[in-house]
Amino acid sequence: MHSIGTPALWTVFALLVALAIAADLWLVRASGPHRVSAGEALKWSLAWVLLAALFNLGLWWYLAETGPRELADQVALEFLTGYLVEKALAVDNIFVFLMLFTYFSVPPEFQKRALILGVIGAIVLRAVLIFVGAALVARFHWVLYLFGLFLVITGFKMLLGAGQEPPLEENPILRLLRRRLPLVDRFEGEKLWLVEAGRRVYTPLFVVLLMIGITDVIFAVDSIPAVFAITTDPFVVLTSNVFAVLGLRALYFLLADLRHRFHLLVYGLALVLIFIGAKMLLMDVYRIPIPIALSVVAATITTAMVVSLMVRPQGR
Repeated sequence: MHSIGTPALWTVFALLVALAIAADLWLVRASGPHRVSAGEALKWSLAWVLLAALFNLGLWWYLAETGPRELADQVALEFLTGYLVEKALAVDNIFVFLMLFTYFSVPPEFQKRALILGVIGAIVLRAVLIFVGAALVARFHWVLYLFGLFLVITGFKMLLGAGQEPPLEENPILRLLRRRLPLVDRFEGEKLWLVEAGRRVYTPLFVVLLMIGITDVIFAVDSIPAVFAITTDPFVVLTSNVFAVLGLRALYFLLADLRHRFHLLVYGLALVLIFIGAKMLLMDVYRIPIPIALSVVAATITTAMVVSLMVRPQGR
């Protein structure tokens, strides 16, 4: 399996992610339960984007110093494109998280812990899925065609289901959790469980955390193949994925109040999936250059957001 990832690069990446998560956890604990303002969310979102940009710049510099400049340019562009694709698809995750928090009436000051734990779980999960996916691609080239077809089908399903929110009450996983776990219907601060009458019972926040994890499994199945359409290097796929996910908590609080303003964004995300899937299906016929792919993804998302601001949602 060819990869630019040397032991030194993997070590630097792992340490950087560990420090970033540790800092995020410390800040969550130090600030205590509180409602995150839009200004605070914007600052942290910009900080996470800056961290990803600095990592990409450092990666480019390292590759340019140790190898051909063309390779450094290509990898930096692949990282940027993969990061943008993951960041865009993460918006759909955020809207599902918002639906979960609304359904369970999670107080805003208690949402931070569920999100940060969800981010940690997402990073671990995606690392496993990416290495499995990379091994499959390295051994069976035709797997890329399955990924591409899956993305195209998923994109069309998103187009057809745009604007429809599945009722959580009918979700089979939620119904199973309610049957199998002893639950209480009240919050006890940020606690995930309590001990009552000698047995452990679980708070709604625990259920929300599990549902966030399950939701990310579903979305990872969509988003990870999308990055494999950009590059099959597991180092670039994983790093772009992880840096996009790291800023998920801040991005949630930034976009939570803007959900209805960007009501057409789901169409843009669907078109991105269809385009990336088509790119993967055509890879042995015509390889769409990375700069063109980056431009198409950026233009599609930007157009969907701008048009959303210009066209009012139906019924408003």
